[in-house]
Amino acid sequence: MWRSRWRGRAWAVAAGVGLGLSQLIGCSAPSLLLGAAGVASDTSIPWAVIKHLHAKLTEGDDTPCMALNSLERGLSPRCGAFVPGSLNPSDIRSAQWQGCPLAIALADRRLWPVVPELLDKGAQPESCGRSPLVDLARVPGEPDFTTATPAVLASIRWLAQADARSIQPEVVRLLSSPGAQAVGLDAVLLAWLDQGELDAQQVPFGVLGALDPRALTTSLGRVLEARGHTARGSLGGDAGAQAGGFETALRTSNWAALDWWLSRVPALANQVPPTQGMQLPWVPLARVLAPGYLAQPQNQGELVEFLIAHGARASQHMPYDPSSTVLSYARSIHSPMVALLEAPRPLTVAARDASLQP
Repeated sequence: MWRSRWRGRAWAVAAGVGLGLSQLIGCSAPSLLLGAAGVASDTSIPWAVIKHLHAKLTEGDDTPCMALNSLERGLSPRCGAFVPGSLNPSDIRSAQWQGCPLAIALADRRLWPVVPELLDKGAQPESCGRSPLVDLARVPGEPDFTTATPAVLASIRWLAQADARSIQPEVVRLLSSPGAQAVGLDAVLLAWLDQGELDAQQVPFGVLGALDPRALTTSLGRVLEARGHTARGSLGGDAGAQAGGFETALRTSNWAALDWWLSRVPALANQVPPTQGMQLPWVPLARVLAPGYLAQPQNQGELVEFLIAHGARASQHMPYDPSSTVLSYARSIHSPMVALLEAPRPLTVAARDASLQP
C-alpha cells in the first residue's frame, strides 16, 4: 500500500513540474532536466523555485513570443508575420528600446508592414536620435521599393516631409536611386527643391554629388542643374557617411556618370579635391589601380583607358608623396596595367586641356 502511495506522489510531482515548465518554454532541455530531477528526488518543487531554476538554465535564450508586448512581437521577425491592428498604442508610448522603433522597422524589409501602423498609433520620428530614413539609407544594398505597399511608400514620403533631419546626403542618394524613382519617391526631392530645402546657396552639402550617379542624366539631374546646382559646387562639403558622386561612379564603372562629371570638370581626370578640410586630394588613376577598389575588377583596363582618353596622366604626382607618380605607384604594386600606362600616346585635346588645369 505504501509503495503505491509513493509512486502516486512521485508521478504527481513529476506532472506538476512538467506542467509548470511547459508554461514557460515547452519541452526544452532545461524543462526535461528539472522534470527528471523532480521524479528522481520525489521532492515537491515550489513554482517560484521552478521559475528561478528555469531562468538560470535559459539565461540568454530568446524570450518566448507570448511573453513580449505587442510592439516587441511586431518588431521580432521570429514571431511570424506582422498582424495588422495588433499594435497597442500604450506599448509604443512606453517602449524601452535601445533603438528607435521606426528605424528598426524601416531598416528591415520584413518589418516594413509595421511602419504605417506605428505612425498611425503615435510613433514620432522626433523620438529617434536621427531621421529613421538615414538608418534606412545606411542599410547595405539597395532597398527593393517595388515590394513596398502603397501605405509603406506613403509613410516614407511622410517621414521625409515631416522630419527636417531627413535632408541628408544618404537620403538624397536613397530617394534618387532607380528603385526609388520607379515608385515615385524621387518626388520628395523635387518637393524639397520647391520648398527651398535644397537651395543651392543654402544646403550644406553638394546635392549633385549626393545623388545616385545613375540619376545625373535623368530629368531629376537636369532640374537640379537648372536650379543652380553645379558639378564643381557639388565636389566639396560634407559627403556624410557615403562616398562622393564622382568616386561612386568611378568605383562602379558608371560610364555615363563619369562622362557627365568629366565633361563639366575635366580636371577630375587627374585630381579630385577632398570633401573635408583635413583630407588630401586623390588621383583617380591611382585609385583604379589599387587592388580591391573596383566593384567590377574586370573593368580595370577599360577604366584606365577611359581616364587616359579624358586627360589622365601616368606622370601625375601623388598628393601624399610628390616624389611618386601614378606610374611609379603602379610599378611598386606590380600592377598588370604598367604596360598600358607606359605606352606612348598622342596628346589629345582632352589631355592638352587637362594639362593646363592648375
